[in-house]
Formats: sequence, structure tokens, C-alpha cells
Amino acid sequence: MEYMIVIEKAPRNYAAYVPDLPGCVATGATRDDAIREIGAAIVLHIESLREHGDPVPAPQCTAAVVQVAA
Repeated sequence: MEYMIVIEKAPRNYAAYVPDLPGCVATGATRDDAIREIGAAIVLHIESLREHGDPVPAPQCTAAVVQVAA
């Protein structure tokens, strides 16, 4: 499965979250670190959902970049 992630630059690191998996978040010192950590977090999040008998939400979110005049 492919889940869309959102990556945000924070003052000291990067944070990532998965809109389709509420509560699934991760941080990293660099953007690449955050991407790697959220990948691991997604796996653990899905495992936890399954262990508790909860449904695993199908990926539904998409993203686009919009250019605007500044």
C-alpha cells in the first residue's frame, strides 16, 4: 500500500504524519530521516490496528502542488 505523508519543517527537525492513519507521526533530524521514520511508523501502526482487530484504512489522500504569484 502507498500512503501519502505530509512533511513539515520544524525549528529543529522535520515532522511527518499520515492523514489516512490518524495518530501515525514521526520526526527526524533531516527530511530523509523523517521519511524513513514515518515508513517504520506506518508499519507499526498497521500492525497495532490489526492486533486490536481494528480496520486498516485504505489510502485515500492525495496531494498536489499549486503555484501562485507571490
